[in-house]
Amino acid sequence: MTLPVNVVALLALAAFGAGLVDAIAGGGGLITVPTLLAAGLPPQVALATNKGQAAFGAVSSFTSFWMRGGIDRKRAPIGFVFGFFGALAGAEVLLLVRPEPLKPVVLVLLVLAAAFVAWPRKPSEGRPHAWAMFALVPVASVLGFYDGFFGPGVGSMLIVAFVLMFGDTLTRASGNAKVVNLASNLAALALFASRGTVLWRIALPMAAANACGAFVGARLAVKRGDRLVRVVVLVVVAVLVLKIASDLVRG
Repeated sequence: MTLPVNVVALLALAAFGAGLVDAIAGGGGLITVPTLLAAGLPPQVALATNKGQAAFGAVSSFTSFWMRGGIDRKRAPIGFVFGFFGALAGAEVLLLVRPEPLKPVVLVLLVLAAAFVAWPRKPSEGRPHAWAMFALVPVASVLGFYDGFFGPGVGSMLIVAFVLMFGDTLTRASGNAKVVNLASNLAALALFASRGTVLWRIALPMAAANACGAFVGARLAVKRGDRLVRVVVLVVVAVLVLKIASDLVRG
């Protein structure tokens, strides 16, 4: 499938915005997937191509947070491994069943996540719960599976999970979320690429733009701190809730 140059340029612009938003709060797929569908790609191809470009942005944002000390290096290997295999399983299941039944559950989870992020509280970084490292295995596995199977809002859910479990600040949680997000993107991309469903001539220009946006977004998150992350998380979650609710109403 070949698209006009101007359409590819618009897709790349959307990918830049998605990478920037995703690096801060997750939810970049809300920008790129509808844009790819609007460009005329079939749903399965749009999803696969989206993973093809998003993986590069995930690498960029992960690297930016890692180089600036924004990621807990002790828990990163656990989050990566279980996020990877969780997403691989989720992507496999996606080929067998439809993701629509998950939408009401996701809607409730996103509303709860938004309420938690908006609730004022004192930072508690450095005081993780005793059970946090044990809980990281099922959390990374389940949310990795969800990202491979469906995806919207996984970054925001990871941020909230790490605040609750480890007492991370929002900025620190955003950095740690990139570990699982990187793993899930790589796993899904590996599966889709092996099936030949990624349109690389579209994915690669978008990937370059996404990586640039992710680089800028990660730097902004580290520099601006919790206030920026909180605002962007709330905006992203609100848009996700409206989008999913609208899909449910339309049936």
